[in-house]
Amino acid sequence: MKEPCRIIGVLDSGSGSLTADALAHLNGADVVIGGSRLLSLLADAIKPGAECHDLTGQLSQVPEWIGDAQNAGKKVVVVATGDPLCHGIGGFLLGKFGRERIEIMPNLSTMQLACSRLGLVWQDVRIASVHSRDAGEWTCGADARHGLYALLQLLRQSHLTAVLTSPDNTPDRIARMLQQEALADRYEIAVAARLQQADEQISGWLSVDEAAARRFADPNIVLIRQKPVLQEALFGLPDERFQQRKPDKGLITKREVRAVSLARMALKPDSIVWDIGAGSGSVGLEAARLCPLGHVYAIEKNADDAAIVLANRASLHVSNYSLRHGRAPDGLETWADPDAVFIGGSGGELRELIALCLQRLRDGGQLVMNFATIENLATAVEALKAAGADWDVLQLQAARSKPILDMHRMQAENSIWIVCAKRGVNQENTDE
Repeated sequence: MKEPCRIIGVLDSGSGSLTADALAHLNGADVVIGGSRLLSLLADAIKPGAECHDLTGQLSQVPEWIGDAQNAGKKVVVVATGDPLCHGIGGFLLGKFGRERIEIMPNLSTMQLACSRLGLVWQDVRIASVHSRDAGEWTCGADARHGLYALLQLLRQSHLTAVLTSPDNTPDRIARMLQQEALADRYEIAVAARLQQADEQISGWLSVDEAAARRFADPNIVLIRQKPVLQEALFGLPDERFQQRKPDKGLITKREVRAVSLARMALKPDSIVWDIGAGSGSVGLEAARLCPLGHVYAIEKNADDAAIVLANRASLHVSNYSLRHGRAPDGLETWADPDAVFIGGSGGELRELIALCLQRLRDGGQLVMNFATIENLATAVEALKAAGADWDVLQLQAARSKPILDMHRMQAENSIWIVCAKRGVNQENTDE
C-alpha cells in the first residue's frame, strides 16, 4: 500500500507552527508541494535535495505530482495555510484520491486566529473565500458570474462573516462593494493581517467607509459583522413600501395580487426568476428576497420606471437582482434559464414572449402573467393553446375598506386575471 500524501497546515510563523509529528514528515519528505510563499517560509525545514513544486497557478498539476511521487515510492507532502479543509486544497485532493491515500494534518485556521485576536466567539461565524482570481470591482446588478457575488449574498444572510482574501480581492474592494450596494451603514469591518508574524496588524472594528479608504498588508483575513437592524416582513410588503411613478401613481402589482402571483410562481431558495415589464419592481424585488440563493433578471422599457426600480432595489437592500432598461425580448438571450417567469407588461410582444418563456423554462418551471384587459387575456390564452401548454386562469377581485364619515365602506380594486402556465408534455418531448 502506498504511503499517504500528508497535507500539512502551516501558519505564517513557519516551521515553528508545526507539531513534532508534522515537522518530522516535512523534514523527511522527498517531494514537497506548496505555494511559493510557503515553500520560501519553510525552506529551512525541507531536506537538501528534496524535489519542490510551486503550485501557484498550477493547481491542476498537483494530483499528477502526487501520483508520480507515490508511484515512485517517494514520501510526498503538500503544505497549505492553516486548516487545509477550510477553503483549502484538502477537499480538492480528497476528491481526487480518497482518504486512503491522503492524510490531513491541520493547523489552526487563520479564521480562528483572527477571532481570537478580536475576542470573538466563532462557532456562529459563516466562512467565505474570495481567495481566487481577480474578480474586478463590484458593479451593481452583477450576477453569479462575478467573483464577489457569492460573498455579497452570504453577507446579507450572516451576522458575522469571516472572509479569506487574496492580493487582488482585498478588504478595501469588499468595502467598496458594500458602499455601492448602499449597505455601508449596515456593516462594520475588522482586518487581521500578517497573523503570527513580527509585523502582525489587527485593525479593530472600522466603518465600511474607513475600510474602503485604506490599504491593508497581505496576507489578511476580514471579519464583517452586521449592525442590528429592524427586519422587514419577508413577504407581502405594503404597496406604500415601493416608490411608484408620479403623477401616474399606481403602476404596481398590488399587494393581494402580488402575493397570489408569487405563490403561483412556486419559488425556491435558489430559483432563477425573470420579471418582464418590471414597473415599480415590486414582484421581482419580493421574489429576490424570497430566493436568497437565486437571482432575479428584470427588464423595463420605461426609463422613469427603470429608475424607480433601482431606487426600490437600493431601499430594500436587494443584491441578487439585475435590471435591464430595454424592450423585451431584447437581451433575454443573455439571461440564465428561469425557474419562474412573471409577465406584468408585454409592450405588444405578448405572443412572442409567451413562446420564448415556455421554451426557456426549466423543468417544472412556472409562467405567471397578470392582465387587466380582456384583450390581453384572450391573446395569452390563444398563445398558450397554440404552444400546447398546461394553463389555468384565476380572476382575482379585491376590495379594501375606506372611511366614509364615521363609518367604512368597501372600495373595489381593478379585477385582475392571473394566468399560470407550464410547458406541456408534448412540448417538453419536442424540446428534447
